[in-house]
Amino acid sequence: MESLHFPAAQGHAVVHTAVKRFGNGKVMARKLAPQRTMVSVLTALLLTCPALSLAATEQGEAASPVATNGQPFPWDKMRLPETVAPLHYYLLIHPNLTSLDFTGIVQIQLEVLQDTQFIVLHSKDLRISKVALLEHGGAQPLQVLEYPAFQQVALLSDDVTFTKGRQYTVHMEFAANLSESFHGFYKSTYRTREGEVRVVASTQFEPTSARAAFPCFDEPAFKANFSIRIRREARHIALSNMPKLKTVRLADDLLEDHFDMSVKMSTYLVAFIVSDFLSISKNSQHGVKISVYAVPEKINQAEFALDAAVRLLDFYDDYFDIPYPLPKQDLAAIPDFQSGAMENWGLTTYRESALLFDPNKSSASDKLGITMIIAHELAHQWFGNLVTMQWWNDLWLNEGFAKFMEFVSVNITNPELQVEDYFLGKCFEAMEVDALSSSHPVSTAVENPAQIQEMFDDVSYEKGACILNMLRDYLTPEAFKTGIVRYLRRYSYQNTVNAHLWDSLTNICQSDVLDEGRLKGDGYCSQRKSHSAASKWFEEDELDVRAIMDTWTLQEGFPLITVEVRGREVRLSQERYLKSEDPTQASGFLWQVPLTYITSHSSTVHRFLLKTKTDVLYLPEEVEWIKFNVDMSGYYIVHYEGQGWDALINLLLHNHTALSSNDRASLINNIFQLVSVGKVPLDKALDLSLYLSRETEIMPVTQGLSELVPLYKLMEKRDMEDLENQLKSYIVTLFQDLIDRQSWTDDGTVSQRMLRSYLLMFACVRGYQPCVTTATELFHKWKESDGNMSLPNDVSLAVFAVGARTTEGWDFLFEKYRHSLYTSVKSRIKSALSISPLSHKLKWMMEQSLAGEVMKTQDLPSVVIYVSKNPKGYKHAWDFLRAKWETLVKKFDLGSHSISRMVIGVTNQYSTREMLEEVQGFFSSLQEETGSGLRCIQQALESIEENIRWTDKNLPLIQAWLDRHGPQRQSPGQAGV
Repeated sequence: MESLHFPAAQGHAVVHTAVKRFGNGKVMARKLAPQRTMVSVLTALLLTCPALSLAATEQGEAASPVATNGQPFPWDKMRLPETVAPLHYYLLIHPNLTSLDFTGIVQIQLEVLQDTQFIVLHSKDLRISKVALLEHGGAQPLQVLEYPAFQQVALLSDDVTFTKGRQYTVHMEFAANLSESFHGFYKSTYRTREGEVRVVASTQFEPTSARAAFPCFDEPAFKANFSIRIRREARHIALSNMPKLKTVRLADDLLEDHFDMSVKMSTYLVAFIVSDFLSISKNSQHGVKISVYAVPEKINQAEFALDAAVRLLDFYDDYFDIPYPLPKQDLAAIPDFQSGAMENWGLTTYRESALLFDPNKSSASDKLGITMIIAHELAHQWFGNLVTMQWWNDLWLNEGFAKFMEFVSVNITNPELQVEDYFLGKCFEAMEVDALSSSHPVSTAVENPAQIQEMFDDVSYEKGACILNMLRDYLTPEAFKTGIVRYLRRYSYQNTVNAHLWDSLTNICQSDVLDEGRLKGDGYCSQRKSHSAASKWFEEDELDVRAIMDTWTLQEGFPLITVEVRGREVRLSQERYLKSEDPTQASGFLWQVPLTYITSHSSTVHRFLLKTKTDVLYLPEEVEWIKFNVDMSGYYIVHYEGQGWDALINLLLHNHTALSSNDRASLINNIFQLVSVGKVPLDKALDLSLYLSRETEIMPVTQGLSELVPLYKLMEKRDMEDLENQLKSYIVTLFQDLIDRQSWTDDGTVSQRMLRSYLLMFACVRGYQPCVTTATELFHKWKESDGNMSLPNDVSLAVFAVGARTTEGWDFLFEKYRHSLYTSVKSRIKSALSISPLSHKLKWMMEQSLAGEVMKTQDLPSVVIYVSKNPKGYKHAWDFLRAKWETLVKKFDLGSHSISRMVIGVTNQYSTREMLEEVQGFFSSLQEETGSGLRCIQQALESIEENIRWTDKNLPLIQAWLDRHGPQRQSPGQAGV
């Protein structure tokens, strides 16, 4: 599943959300307190895990849980017993898109692994009407006991013992309403050009919602085959994971589609859709039929995604050297969709904005974002679907790999998108989460559904991808590829844990029966013996990949490497980087860190594996400067003691292109992070920022904005207008030459176009007059043409943002939003409306998004977050979040990415003790079942505490530094966001 952090918003993300340093940029974070003893782990689980955790523990310890009918329930654990295993589901589903409900029949063929008197499986909000054991041509009724607290049902009979080694088939009939949320089997709607509202029924089962569509063993390790039939009206079509075999005509003008039997897979990957979608199709080079489905009026926006999917599926087929196992791959654009996309095997589902593209309406960031999301979901067809984590504690084996493979694949299939420019940004996002004491290890114990939902965060996705990238750089790309292909071959159609991956990446030069001689032509194994003497990389006879990587997956956080150069001697030390007043929380951590470095005398990448708290390496000669973590390939930050930072700042000021753009971006990030923990004074970080006046590359520029913009965002909420405007003027002046060089066109490479979007948006919002003047002229022309004039897509957001400052302009934009069929245009208009200074419009917009009739409820989290960053709206966003909390939790699901985004996004720019108390007061008033234990709440509170510490210490320093270096106090123009 791709969580929605979508580059369509990149043109304004740095300027508008501006949360990269103070709080989490992507705002999906959920964490557990540090592990030290078993007692502290259990305490942490009880204190910080999501709702149901305490109830689950108490009920789990009860002697006999009680079913809804008052009888004892025979099972007392959240996880299902391992006494039986499903082999095959025969599932019939009949949705009614008029009455908005569905009925179903499932027959589950089971294998008994241990003698048992009962079968326990999952069911959530289903009305189960008939249950029987099918045997000897007859049906023996079974009693059903329901235990909603664990979303479980038990099937039993006084006359039946399920005997080890035998197979049984149970028959269950059930009914339910189509869900009003975004998970399970749910209702989606769209409005035609004529205004008719049409209904679609679609599924979203990951992680724990298959049980809301049919009774099942809803844990990833219970893999089975699925034979699915769907009843529908003739005006609809039905889709599922597998191709349709036939359609049978029934009474009452109903049709029943029969789909081919699936491969062996987990329940969360099952999918079905009933809709009036249209499609376009192509065959891949490997003979797979690939189709894109969308609502009829938008099918003309599907071609870009179809071409991308064909290229990417062929790439993965070749790269993994394992054929895609299904005859078809459908990609469906769903009008209402909570996350970004979902990897259901053979039927991937997407937000419309994550799949639909129009070359005349979509921007460069749309093109990049859509390609990356498709790459993510298709990578899952191998990582996640073919080989699946044993349990959700190792979700990162799915999501970290898919996130990592986005970059590997698109770099090759679409080199013009220059994806390598953006990978280190993912690591910065992960570090924002991982720098807090409320972080959690990549591999973390989880049990109940809300805890599982919270695993879909930056640690599983971004950190997972970053440590895989570090390992690939460490082993070499060739060796890494060999190891992961071995992993996929060894564990196809099975479930895995961390150790299976590390074992597959160990001793890769030794033959494996599944390797089929692929290493013979690989120079890696023959070259291994001749590593340079400067390297401490391959010092041991054999690398212990598991020992290294366990330090990155089984403990939270990441290392801060301190470097001190004395002549030819380089002294190294490591500690946990932690934004906390409590230093004890950083003790006891040790990583095995694959260090890389270059120097003023050598652009060759040198390598050193740091396995101890301190170590020393020796240079062949003295150097003017040394830069560690080359291109940010490692998941750590670096502090240069003594004259180290001065030398690097001097280099940036006089010859910044001596370092790569990624190295420059990582220095910007690292030095501001070091200010937060008191390792570097703020003056020095601001001194480094001066070089940005000569910067032209996208990653250093956007990273500079990501560090500087949050500083004035804090001030906006503290009534410090003079200092706030002084800082805003400094930032505009810093980038003024680069802003002035931007054309109002869609010309250039993808990176140049995206940089243009960032800069012009920033300049217009900051009231930089040349930008405002041009945007105002373009908006008036566009408005006079009734929106028919073609605006350059990459700059339209800046134009809309300026237009939305007046009531007349805002209302005109909203009408265009209401009637547009182009999701990329709607997305840009929505962003512009939400950063308007018209406070009454902001409140109305949030209410409209919650209602979901014109502005989709799926977009509510981003609307609330944008309003919260708006100096005219942040109080409204906080009031809205509090007032609508219970509705939001019900709609978006407890523990979900959407809830977490809102909690953190709305609060993470507060920096006063009054607001800390107000936020604490609200969340402490919640009950467990409404989210009092959510990890994102702990993160939000930590972020506010860090902001308070930071501002108390550094605001006077900013004032003094700006007085020396920046423009004097002056208003930079219209106040914006």
